[in-house]
Amino acid sequence: MCNNKVINLGCRLNIYEGEIIKNHLINEKLDNITIINSCAVTAEAEKKVAYEIRRAKKVNPSNKIIVTGCASQIDPDKYNKINEVDKVIGNTEKLKLQTWKDFNKLKKVNVGNIFEEDAIVPSSIEKFEGKSRAYIEIQQGCDHRCTFCIIPYGRGNNRSVPAGEIVSKIKKFVKNGYNEVVLTGVDITDYGKDLPAKPTFSNLIRRILKLVPELKQLRLSSIDCAEIDHNFWDVLRDKRLMPHFHISLQSGNNMILKRMKRRHSREMAIAFCKKVLSIRKDATFGADIIAGFPTETEEMFLDSLSLVDECQLTHLHVFPYSPRDKTPASRMPQVNKGIIKDRAKRLRNKGFEKLEKNLKSKIGKKELILIENNKDNISIGKDQNFIKVKVNKDIKEGRIIYCIYTGIEGDTLLANII
Repeated sequence: MCNNKVINLGCRLNIYEGEIIKNHLINEKLDNITIINSCAVTAEAEKKVAYEIRRAKKVNPSNKIIVTGCASQIDPDKYNKINEVDKVIGNTEKLKLQTWKDFNKLKKVNVGNIFEEDAIVPSSIEKFEGKSRAYIEIQQGCDHRCTFCIIPYGRGNNRSVPAGEIVSKIKKFVKNGYNEVVLTGVDITDYGKDLPAKPTFSNLIRRILKLVPELKQLRLSSIDCAEIDHNFWDVLRDKRLMPHFHISLQSGNNMILKRMKRRHSREMAIAFCKKVLSIRKDATFGADIIAGFPTETEEMFLDSLSLVDECQLTHLHVFPYSPRDKTPASRMPQVNKGIIKDRAKRLRNKGFEKLEKNLKSKIGKKELILIENNKDNISIGKDQNFIKVKVNKDIKEGRIIYCIYTGIEGDTLLANII
């Protein structure tokens, strides 16, 4: 009996890579292994890694515990010193079949130099266990060096998957019954700059929608509005491109954005959202925002708070700033932790207000829902704007249904099938 477990922490890219790891474990007939596929985007994320290691040992004490992902790539020595950990594997090594073929011969630390990687490890994933939508990696790594971010040290430089391979994989996902595919990566809007023909992100979207007409829904993970080219506005008109856009904003103040080494301004972010809404009136926006970045004053913070209104943000991922070793921001004058906590709370409250207002505006409207799971004659899914929806009926996972919204329950819309 197989007793393996893969615990994916952090981003959607880890979900995709976790599925590759599962397949390697099955192919090599490895058993009694717990994989912690880690995240290191914040100090809290690394605390979660430590918690999952302890919990894994308690739940399956006989299993070997393997730590991989960004945390292990960035600081392998840290995880090598943890008694419960049997092996530490790097972000590239975890994807290679050979790693798992040689598993029993591996030394404890198996982490290479991520910046020496110039290509993405090929994969043949066609299904995702327990997932109603499919994820596809279109690129890996990041060429930018935001002053707060440690992730390039975990993922390396930007490298893209050729468009032909992406289209071929999406066709297989659709053939296997997936109605929605999510484009994922570290910096997806920087796609293609390393490829011979230098295709843009917009070119890739157009190609997918044209060559895979059977695909019902194409969704984007986090995007950078500074990297959007003029062709994006044409592909935006295709209704199969989901109208929810999660933007990596980080701040609403131009001075803080400069100190972060972001490539957009407050004005660019607002203009992007307005332009999207002029083409897709059904669009909604989410964003990552950091509260309490070094040197942030109350006045600067208020710019971030007001940006929630200016960009009509309804899905906020709020990150209380925490310094990461090896980053320039960690050496800047820090904001008091109590102030950071308060600002994060105010941002979250603002986000909840905007979400609640958006939910109320949807009552009585009819929309398509992708069912994610079902239990006890209740099905839960997400609509095209990535809002959680509950339907009082047992519906097969992965199906897209047409519903009318009847009420609100917390952060969830209630709906009936039409």
